[in-house]
Amino acid sequence: MNDTTLPIHDPMFRPRYTEIATFMRAPLASDLADVDIALVGVPFDGGVTNRAGARHGPREMRNMSSFMRAIHHVTRVNPYTLARIADVGDVPFTKGFELKGSLDDIEGFFRRLHRAGCVPLAAGGDHSITYPIFKAIAAQRPVGMVHVDAHTDTWDEFLGSKFTHGAPFRRAVEDGLLDPKRTVQIGIRGAQNTADGWDFSAKTGMRVIFIEEFSRLGVDRVIAEARRVVGDGPTYVSFDVDGLDPVYAPGTGTPEIGGLTTLEALALLRGLAGLDLVGGDVVEVAPPFDPTGNTALVGATMMYEIMCLLAGAVARRKARA
Repeated sequence: MNDTTLPIHDPMFRPRYTEIATFMRAPLASDLADVDIALVGVPFDGGVTNRAGARHGPREMRNMSSFMRAIHHVTRVNPYTLARIADVGDVPFTKGFELKGSLDDIEGFFRRLHRAGCVPLAAGGDHSITYPIFKAIAAQRPVGMVHVDAHTDTWDEFLGSKFTHGAPFRRAVEDGLLDPKRTVQIGIRGAQNTADGWDFSAKTGMRVIFIEEFSRLGVDRVIAEARRVVGDGPTYVSFDVDGLDPVYAPGTGTPEIGGLTTLEALALLRGLAGLDLVGGDVVEVAPPFDPTGNTALVGATMMYEIMCLLAGAVARRKARA
């Protein structure tokens, strides 16, 4: 090695406070040719209907994800041995002050990932980002979904806009991107001024598990029900941190008390192993409302759990190819 060559090392074994912050300390990639799972930041909260701040989620989740290690302590899965994983940066916004234009920017970026054969795992951002992600990855065939949230996000128009964080899955069903009969929504709760969203989910055939039913059934039976609903087809995991009780994730735009514990959420995600997963996201981490950083740590941890699931799905598809 000469004086102009930097030493090669594995960031995973370096002190966590060093190096450029990337998701899970994965390499930063600009070439998608060697990426199976693309970790993506989507710093956008233009679809929020009340408390903004989720635009700062990706940066803080990157920082807190330095706490993640390689080998899962329960499953003993090392996702980095199953798939080529890289941080591909943030969606570059060209129309950051335009709601529809920003959603188009997100769609365009994820279309590039999809064309390159990358499985996306996004850090939001508010929940409106999932709709353009679906437009990018589900244009050829609709996907099923395991959706953890306090809200169904199937409301219609709000203040003249159909593209808020309360509407992504209504839009996705209308566009034929999301199969409602292969969709399960878990942890739903909180009073509303209209039943429109709940009614849309039920009318289109989504399986809605309100938090009271979740508590009554228990995690294992909810996992079995989720697996029954989504079946063997391509499935997306969307995790809104407000699905958790705000005791665990206060840094979010629309907190609702009485939610899942972090332990329940971890068990739920681990119970999805073996599904044909084609992407996922963790959204609505709003760091300004949690100066402790705990919500970002929770979000990064859920992201790691989903990454392990996606790595297993990628490895199975490779083995069948």
